[in-house]
Amino acid sequence: MKTTAVSTNNPCTPNPGTFRRLTDAERQASVEAFMRSLQPHQDLWVFGYGSLVWRPNFHYLERRSALLKGYHRSLCLWSRINRGTPERPGLVFGLDNGGSCRGMIYRVGSNDIPETLDELWKREMPSAAYIPRHLPCQTPHGQTPALVFVVDRKKDGYVRNLNHAQLVDIIHNAHGTYGPCIEYVLETAQALTDHGIHDARLNALVRQLRNDAADPTQT
Repeated sequence: MKTTAVSTNNPCTPNPGTFRRLTDAERQASVEAFMRSLQPHQDLWVFGYGSLVWRPNFHYLERRSALLKGYHRSLCLWSRINRGTPERPGLVFGLDNGGSCRGMIYRVGSNDIPETLDELWKREMPSAAYIPRHLPCQTPHGQTPALVFVVDRKKDGYVRNLNHAQLVDIIHNAHGTYGPCIEYVLETAQALTDHGIHDARLNALVRQLRNDAADPTQT
């Protein structure tokens, strides 16, 4: 595998000193704010488009394929905990404006919602890089509203102006508390394929990543 270092002086990389985790109180307040938007005693659907497709890590009653319109899957979020560090951030998928995204939705029973949201916020919202929204998803059983984590373009976690070579290099080198960034990208691509979801851009990236791993002399 490639071992080329990613420069922390890259002008596209956010300043490590600006990174801040949410406090427990801030995270809990965000969870409670979202819960106030829900109808009492109703189940909640959660939309997964990245790691939630292959590792939801919460109890659900039902799973369906789903299409979210208005947003597309993109490696548009710096990961400074799960798949990178503040000094050498990795990249994870976010939902960016425009297009559409195929993924999966999971039905969480009403009694399990508080615990599930608490765990989801710890995983997805350590730094408030996403905006949690309740958005309509198209499914084989009709339109279904679901919790969707949309990238916050106003935060410095939003990825701007990366060229293709920089993107590939970062994926090869970044590593966080959940493991290597490349593992995350490959696992997501495989899970989407297993569920019959075709993402041409991601598949092309994966082919290059695997070729690079097989031939470390490639740049």
